[in-house]
Order: sequence, then C-alpha cells, then structure tokens
Amino acid sequence: MLDQIREKIDAGRRLSGEEGQFLFRPEVDLHAMGELADAVRKRKNGDRVCYNVNVHLNPTNVCIYRCPLCAYSCDAGDPKAYVMTEEEILARGQEAVDGGATELHIVSGLHPEKGFDWYLGMIRVLHGAYPRLHLKAWTAAEIARFAELAERPIRAVLEELIEAGLGSLPGGGAEIFHPAVRKQIAPRKADANTWLEVHRTAHRLGLRSNATMLYGHLETSEHRVDHMLRLRQLQDETGGLQAFIPLAFHPEHTQFDHLSRPSGLDDLRTMAVSRLMLDNVDHVKAYWISLGVGTAQIALAYGADDLDGTVRHEAIHHEAGATSPQVLSVDRIRALITEAGRQPIERDSLYRPVRRNGAEWEVER
Repeated sequence: MLDQIREKIDAGRRLSGEEGQFLFRPEVDLHAMGELADAVRKRKNGDRVCYNVNVHLNPTNVCIYRCPLCAYSCDAGDPKAYVMTEEEILARGQEAVDGGATELHIVSGLHPEKGFDWYLGMIRVLHGAYPRLHLKAWTAAEIARFAELAERPIRAVLEELIEAGLGSLPGGGAEIFHPAVRKQIAPRKADANTWLEVHRTAHRLGLRSNATMLYGHLETSEHRVDHMLRLRQLQDETGGLQAFIPLAFHPEHTQFDHLSRPSGLDDLRTMAVSRLMLDNVDHVKAYWISLGVGTAQIALAYGADDLDGTVRHEAIHHEAGATSPQVLSVDRIRALITEAGRQPIERDSLYRPVRRNGAEWEVER
C-alpha cells in the first residue's frame, strides 16, 4: 500500500482514513514516510521554517474540570493553587512587550468562582494596555464554558471577545475527539462536536485558529486518524485552521502516570502522518516544549515547518514532566532551523513575516 500512497501523494491526491491507519503500522518504513511528508512540506512551504516570539500567560490553575490527563490544574484549596491579579497579568503583558514578543498565548483553568466577565475583562485590559500585542486566547473548551456561564450563544461570546481585543484562538482542548477515549481522559470537558463548533463559529467571524491532538495515552491509531479526519472536514468547510500541532502526552503527575510517554519514533511517525493526512492545513508545528528540542528539530525532516516560538512561562507541559527548557532564545531557534538545512522566518500569530530593526518590528503585509 505504501507505493499506492506514494503515487497519490505525488499526484496531490487525498489519503483515505484506511491509508492513514496503515501509515501508523510499525512495520511501515518510517524514513520512507518522512520523505513523503517532507515532500509535502516543501511543496506547501518551500524550505521556510517559521517561529515567533511569544510569551505564555496562565491566569489560574484552579479548574472545575480536573481532567485525569492534566497535571496542571488543581482545586481551590490546593497549596499550589493560584489566581493572578490584574497587576500580575499586566506585568506579564509588559514583559512580553519589553522582550519584543508579538504574541501573548493565554489559556487557563476554569475557576469555579470566576465568571465570564473576569476572562473577558482580562482581554480588554491587556488589549487596552498593549494594543500591538496579539492576544491568542482561550481554548474551545474554555469558550464553551464561557457561553454556559453567560447563558449566551457561542457566537455572542466570541463577538464580545473580539470586540475586547481577541486576535485568534489556540488549538488546545482538542485532546482526542473520539468519545470512547475522550470520556476517559477528559470526561467533563466540552465534547468533540462542541470543540469543532466553537472553531467553526470563530472562523465564520473572521478569526483564525490552530488545532492540536494529544497522543500517546489511551488512544489507538484509529482514534488518531479519526481526529485528523474531523479536522480535515472542518477545514474543508471553513479554511480557518492555520496550523496543526501534534502534542506528545506527558504522564507524570497525571492519573495516567503508569504510562510511558511516546517514543521519539512515535513522535516522528505521528508528525509525518499528520502532514500527509491534513492536506488542506498549511502548517504542521513541531512544538519543542512537548517533543523536546532534539526531536522537534528532527521533525523538520518529517513534515513540520514551524517550531512555535520562544514560549516563555509555559506551565502545562512542564507540570506533567516535560524536560524541555523553559524558554528558547531567538538565536537558538534560528540556529536549530539553520542546522536542519532550513530557512528561519519569524512570523506573527497570523503567519505573516515579521521584519525587525533593533527593538522595533513590523509585519509584512
């Protein structure tokens, strides 16, 4: 079947779910798959590899969902629980601006005592203070919860967030869409249809978004491919997805800490299958926080064309045992890309090239 798949890829034709599952078989040559995925990457993006200068903000780790897969969230009475003040939130924005960041990536716990206005107000105050800073904020699960709290439709909630300064949506909260797995790893979180509807609605309102897939826990290759097919269908409908990010599961401090994290070979295979299956998504990201710096660099030969960014203050993966650095400098990111034989290109959150002149920067239109 690999020869048949190679012919389809060369002809620019779409792979089926059956072919995607075949590619996940361990006996299928990984390096041959990498060559195919690399050819698709080159066809779509040439030898350019993107990165951005970004900072993360996680305003609270207190969360009503307490998903079994999550090492980050906690109850309000937990000794490690925190809720950031407005001053602390603004200080994080100032840190981002002072460091030349173009993006603040915001995801949070869903605090039982915080209403939609708290989350909405955070966007408003940050945008008011730092209007050039792109606010990529709130996963689909969070936005679905906001709609419940406000007793308003998802569209109305998104419209308010956009008016307040929201720039785009991150891809988190997708986990694995298949209900047989989802009810075990995130039983209280918004289901697949809700996640997809939030992104569908966001796209119709002109927002762009990303999409993730958390792999390496209870799911099978069938569940991974099902996840990709649902995203591919959404992209056929809206064209609003910018990037797909496969996230390797880190089990430490979760309810699944008896599991081992995915191997580097599984990481590369998943990256390659992602690039081959998601023919209508422009970018596939090797998120170095999740994969580790070395594997992320290798993934640039297995279909990835984006290393994410500087990622200062990431907490969610590190709480689950990620051993990657807390931050990478721009020089280090550019060196990783150059060492892989690619051309580093700084982008903003909407994948527009960024041009810098000392401390000043501008987006190429």
